Amino acid sequence: MPISVRSFAKVNFGLRIGALRPDGFHELRTVYQTIALYDRIRVQVSRGTGIEIYCEDPRVPRDESNTCYRIVEHAMAALESPGHVVIEIEKRLPVQGGLGGASGNAVAALWALERALKKQLPGPEKLRIAARVGSDLPLFLVGGTVLGVGRGEEVYPLPDLPSIPCVVATPEIGISTPKAFADWDSKFSANSEKLTPGNVSDRMNEFGRAIAAWLSVSGVPRKHGGGRAETPLLDLVRTGIENDFEQVVFPQYPVLREVKSVLERMGAFYASLSGSGSATYGLFRSRQAAKKATTQLMKDGIPAVATTTLTRRQYRNKIFD
Repeated sequence: MPISVRSFAKVNFGLRIGALRPDGFHELRTVYQTIALYDRIRVQVSRGTGIEIYCEDPRVPRDESNTCYRIVEHAMAALESPGHVVIEIEKRLPVQGGLGGASGNAVAALWALERALKKQLPGPEKLRIAARVGSDLPLFLVGGTVLGVGRGEEVYPLPDLPSIPCVVATPEIGISTPKAFADWDSKFSANSEKLTPGNVSDRMNEFGRAIAAWLSVSGVPRKHGGGRAETPLLDLVRTGIENDFEQVVFPQYPVLREVKSVLERMGAFYASLSGSGSATYGLFRSRQAAKKATTQLMKDGIPAVATTTLTRRQYRNKIFD
């Protein structure tokens, strides 16, 4: 009997790109947020050996390069459990969309594997394996609102933000994250825009200070005009966090800049590229406003869906539903 789990997506509240590290990755600062859009992962373990991947989407690899394959291979070795593992991936999230689809799939496969085997890895071991497979994976072991540092794999739970309406636009554009990083490096290799080591450090510290400032006030409700209490999410948005990838992705794909503009015109109090894109999202104060924005984007020929952000508890409770 296969174990079926939801594999939720994420968006990024701000993303700061730092210096290229000796290991070939860039130093990053970001705030991850899980959202209610998801793929479906099914895992079945039987006698034998080997790992098989099934997916109807031809863009999803079915060999050792698939993140689900890699994490299951590591987990089976760590659990010292033989068996033939079949992983079925039902894709609903875009491939190369910036929503963490492949990373979320891997963590979902790990949870399903544990349940199928009736064995569990210790939390630190799961985090170690997840980080080894990919930078975005550890955030999905935490869920909710998560600070990501290092190359994104060092994750720290932040005070959970309330669930809020969200519109995610998914233009049919596949953006390679490695290429987006290369474009970033190329952009700032020009003398006119060169980022010196000192400037890079200042930019990373600036992001850290913005998050620290938010944390210092996020638990204090404040009243503004009309008597409405502002949410911690609005406080975070007011720090001015932005996604650095927009500087290199928007010039190449102007439609994504226009999608962001549409979201803002339709009332989003924050709109941004997610990861390296192409998914672009907006946060709204009401479901009605989110639905109107979705309708407008669809009229413009841009696939879009209204959803919500997920708190850490919601995320954990819905995985095995």
